[in-house]
Amino acid sequence: MDFLQTLKIALRALRTNKMRSFLTMLGIIIGIAAVIAMMAVGSGARHVISQQISSIGSNIILVLPGSTTSGGLRTGTGGAQTLTSDDVKAIMAECPSVETAAPSTRSSALLVYGNMNWSTVVMGTTPELFTIREWGVVAGRSMEQQDVDSAAKVCLLGQTVAENLFGSSDPVGKIIRIKKIPFTVVGLLDRKGQSPQGQDQDDAVFVPLRTAQRNLVRTQTPNMVGAVMVKARNEELLGKAEAEIKSLLDQRHRITNGKEPDYSTRNLSEILAVAEQSSRAMSLLLGAVASISLIVGGIGIMNIMLVSVTERTREIGIRMAIGARRNDILLQFLTEAVLLTMIGGITGIILGAVGATVVSSLLSWPTLISVESVSIAFIFSAAVGIFFGFYPARKAASLNPIDALRYE
Repeated sequence: MDFLQTLKIALRALRTNKMRSFLTMLGIIIGIAAVIAMMAVGSGARHVISQQISSIGSNIILVLPGSTTSGGLRTGTGGAQTLTSDDVKAIMAECPSVETAAPSTRSSALLVYGNMNWSTVVMGTTPELFTIREWGVVAGRSMEQQDVDSAAKVCLLGQTVAENLFGSSDPVGKIIRIKKIPFTVVGLLDRKGQSPQGQDQDDAVFVPLRTAQRNLVRTQTPNMVGAVMVKARNEELLGKAEAEIKSLLDQRHRITNGKEPDYSTRNLSEILAVAEQSSRAMSLLLGAVASISLIVGGIGIMNIMLVSVTERTREIGIRMAIGARRNDILLQFLTEAVLLTMIGGITGIILGAVGATVVSSLLSWPTLISVESVSIAFIFSAAVGIFFGFYPARKAASLNPIDALRYE
């Protein structure tokens, strides 16, 4: 008996008991739909994290002011101004593994243009920051070293700031006021989106570092900076670059053995990699939980197939009597089991895709259905049919023809 004939017999057997076949497939349908939907949610989360990682930049180390002790009281990280522009110059000059570094200061301010205003973050920095962040402009020009050296009152706007102050009009060349000081907008930055911490990276305005130090930020000395963003030459040199920075700052800040450093370093690539790994683990966990439905569905298929073997014992005996081999009987019942799971798998894939789309639209949660997840779900559903259908098929094939013919 060829496979095509076996397939026709299997389809006819499933059509004979349509309701029982549907209820048998229901466990597989729910299981596959759950797996597809959960993997889509997990893949969407990983995609968002990947975008956030690329928006930050690559091979980045963040150097922050540390805590100090005064009168027995310790300030938290960043609670004291301990980093200077000279530290930044030294890092670029004396750390071979460092490609470049950019100091920055941070403050909040009210921006005013005409009758529009917007409160946002004002960052004082240097042109190197935009190289490190791989942050280009979509209109106008980027910051130049001449702007920093001359303490020019110019600024670059993030997309969110530009939309709230200027709407859809071009902001380049316009004059805005930051803390009542006039600044000329020289560039509009490209859109970056959310950071891994959920902050809107486009809700900021950037001014030359020296301009911020002189006019916008209150510091103990004009040379102080709030943070330093460092870019290593490549990913392999990240650890070495961090060690070089620590060694240099220890020397410059006279940090001896046993003394707590007045700065801290953070490897952003490691932090973001941990976040991505956690998202992947959560995706696998969700998929594993959803897979339990597939196991339950497989057990249901095995149960129904055993009932089917019992009901069709006489039919099996007749087929054996007219020449059907044991392998033919085994293949027929195994085909029925695989058909049940594959039809249920296809239905489940469709329902899972619809469910993922509904979740994405209702909860504004990103979902991503990959060909890989669909393929895995389809193959897994077929494997469930083979695994749980083999025992009933083997039992049918091992029946004694004479006993089967006598069965009532």
